Amino acid sequence: WGNITGGHKVGKNVLAVAAGIIIGGIINGGLIMLGPSIIPLPEGIDPGNIESIKANIHRYSTANFISVFLAHALGTLVGAFVCTKLLAVRQITFPILIGFFFLIGGVSMVKQIGGPTWFTSLDLILAYVPMAWLGAKLGGIDKI
Repeated sequence: WGNITGGHKVGKNVLAVAAGIIIGGIINGGLIMLGPSIIPLPEGIDPGNIESIKANIHRYSTANFISVFLAHALGTLVGAFVCTKLLAVRQITFPILIGFFFLIGGVSMVKQIGGPTWFTSLDLILAYVPMAWLGAKLGGIDKI
């Protein structure tokens, strides 16, 4: 069966996507957790409590939002890059799937927390699919 369908390639590509999602998620989460130690949040906000963030999002500075954007963008970029490097078949489809996966997470967070329009637009338009494309390019996919 594997020889007929190229099953080993399918399995390797599935694992590449899974690895990209996991590693990208670790990068994203790590940077989100690290961000407040580099760029402190306004006084009284509990970064581990979504309700606290939601209630105080209006108090965030531009720097706070930029650090969140960088976490989202770098997590997606690294996830797509790792996926690309592990693929059995170099196709842009797979790292772009990483971008859409993280975009769904970004949309979910916007619905839960909200935020200023400039940040929501910047984040949803630039941090996910374009970063996945860039990760694929940096990983060696030349054909789009």
